[in-house]
Amino acid sequence: MSTVSNPGKIVGMYVHQHWPYNHPYCARTWTLDDWQTYAEGLSLLGYNAVLIWPVIETIPDPPTKSDTNHLQKMAAVINMLHKVYRMRVWLALCPNVAPVDELASHASFERRHFFECDRRVNPADRGAMADLMRRRKKLLTCLRAADGVAIIDSDPGGYPGSTNQEFVDLLLEHRRLLDQLRPGIELVYWMHAGWLGYNRFYETGTLSFSTDEENLDCLSRLVAANPEPWGLANGLPFAERLGAADRVVSFNYGRIEGEPSFPLTNFGGDTAYEGGAAPGPRGVMGNAQTHCVQLPNTFAFARGAQQHPVTAADYVAFAENLIPGCGAPIVNGWRCLNGTDKDAMLGAAGELDGQCAIEHETGPLRGLLFGSHRRFLRDLVLQLRMRAAYTDLKMAESRPPAAAIRRFWQTASDWQARHGYENVWWWPDLDETLRKIG
Repeated sequence: MSTVSNPGKIVGMYVHQHWPYNHPYCARTWTLDDWQTYAEGLSLLGYNAVLIWPVIETIPDPPTKSDTNHLQKMAAVINMLHKVYRMRVWLALCPNVAPVDELASHASFERRHFFECDRRVNPADRGAMADLMRRRKKLLTCLRAADGVAIIDSDPGGYPGSTNQEFVDLLLEHRRLLDQLRPGIELVYWMHAGWLGYNRFYETGTLSFSTDEENLDCLSRLVAANPEPWGLANGLPFAERLGAADRVVSFNYGRIEGEPSFPLTNFGGDTAYEGGAAPGPRGVMGNAQTHCVQLPNTFAFARGAQQHPVTAADYVAFAENLIPGCGAPIVNGWRCLNGTDKDAMLGAAGELDGQCAIEHETGPLRGLLFGSHRRFLRDLVLQLRMRAAYTDLKMAESRPPAAAIRRFWQTASDWQARHGYENVWWWPDLDETLRKIG
């Protein structure tokens, strides 16, 4: 049975496991010890809930050994989060995604690419839906201690021409499945792009969101079905009109880190803080993709959720609780990384590089370092050097000199080799700047 005991407002972190890359940058690669130390850090910051996407949508039938190991690890993680940190634990699922077994079985869970082996199941096809539920029951049985399951209405999910009623019926199928696994598991409808809006994307290739009328219609059908126990992620204006506002948690997506995102530490501005400070009636959920590099925004989001200030001094105190004696240079590195002064970036990188050679004691938030203060400091050095080299390209009025291009190639390669991220490279103005190279 679930042992969740924190009935207060949710301050949660979504651990996204979609993209395959290196340890500890990619959550797929975390060990149970990694999960526990990270949860310790989250707990000390004030987080009391974790949403986990176990990515069962790509697990073939029969599962590979790596898939079985992954599910067993996730079961142990849920148990640990409950018993040690008394956190609420939800799982995230795509509504109607299943694997192409033959393709999925060719890769281990840790290295498998979602969009190389996924397929969409037609919610109107009763036989196909029955097979999807059979698969999910088999995979979710060992995860049945979870407190809830959040099912997103889009990305990835959807089916051309499918209706709101078919989506609600799909949610009700999951309600019946959860009741078979363990009575009391909460079904959470995660309102995102909207079922009908995303279905149009499949039909036209043009991304659009559901209209307010379409969202209200979908939620009205769910309210009428009343699949208790159930909750709602987002959609507060619609829930208020339907008398269901007390079910809403705000999933303020992208405030800590966008997804998919090239691994690069975010710092500064009010985006993360304001995301945490804008909860629904039941609380707020943040998200990150590369958790070990997004510590400043993880901190700022929690501060906002708890209505605590976040000043320059607060960031230094936070960094001191990571590595005592390094608070000021760490925050300076974060600030320079998100600035435009190349010389300041290189100066910060040099200072932090010197700290890498020192055997530091770690502070109470050491769990956020994933076992290595040197890796954390070195990561910041590599990012600063890459951004400094990039600044030379950006500031060039025309094609940059060959030496500048070579510096960016080398520094970017050094950071890429470190994290191994396998998806889109993007940050503001990157495309425009790289086009100067010709």
